[in-house]
Amino acid sequence: MHNYLDFEKPVADLEGQILELKKLDADGENAVDVSDEIERLEKRVQDALADLYKKLTPWQKTQVARHADRPHCVDYIARLITDFTPLAGDRKFAEDHAIIAGFGRFRGQSVAVIGQEKGSDTQTRLKHNFGMARPEGYRKAVRILELAERFAIPVVTLVDTSGAYPGIGAEERGQAEAIARSTEACLNLEVPLVSVVIGEGGSGGAIALAAASRVLMLEHAIYSVISPEAGASILWRDAARARDVAQAMKITAQDLKGFGVVDEILPEPMGGAHRQPELAIDTASDAVAAALAELGQRDGPTLKKERRDKFLAIGRTL
Repeated sequence: MHNYLDFEKPVADLEGQILELKKLDADGENAVDVSDEIERLEKRVQDALADLYKKLTPWQKTQVARHADRPHCVDYIARLITDFTPLAGDRKFAEDHAIIAGFGRFRGQSVAVIGQEKGSDTQTRLKHNFGMARPEGYRKAVRILELAERFAIPVVTLVDTSGAYPGIGAEERGQAEAIARSTEACLNLEVPLVSVVIGEGGSGGAIALAAASRVLMLEHAIYSVISPEAGASILWRDAARARDVAQAMKITAQDLKGFGVVDEILPEPMGGAHRQPELAIDTASDAVAAALAELGQRDGPTLKKERRDKFLAIGRTL
């Protein structure tokens, strides 16, 4: 059974009926052939999913982007990267498990990979701090970016965080400065840098890894300056108005493509990436491969200039 979101109740009811019929059929308790009925219900499920997902509101997309079963950074690395060697620590303070970084091969090509990992159960969520990095995580990212440039290795980043960790210790160790340095390192790179927003792209915690030559975004991911709940708390002192903030902030891939913040929207399987994780990852893989192939034809200074010009142009109308 899937973990259903609240707006997916019609699908949940239909899939519940399908499971009951399949159970009866497997137990031999059904004297009538139910295969036709199962097929009919499965068709209704697909129609219901198509109808729901073609008109998702920004708040519903936020729920999909946060779905517990959505493929995470470790899933992308496991499927796409061979010979992956993670590197730990920022050489200054500690290791931050919220950011996974290292080197491996993507379709036979050497790449550096930096991604935010939320965790998939209680134990791993605590280990990875729900994908919220501390300063040492961003300093580790800078370390990997500098290594990649030194050895002329392209970089792929996987963005999935509700935001950088706002704890007192993180602030004491220079959270804002670490995010700024990571953003600066991305902008100054003279190797190809491709970023994929695979779930949540939250605030500076996301842009620190996503100041890329090509920013790709999954169809039902979100990317925003602040989480809808935090925005509602600031504006109305009421986190329950998060859906209103989600609507106002234009956080969907479709809105951001129109603003020039992201370069390409990657289609997700019907019903979201959590329903067919491998298909979603393979779609992202093809897009990353195409972007790396295109960017690989440019020299270092050109890559750096184009990347900086791209971000300076965001929001300009003249």
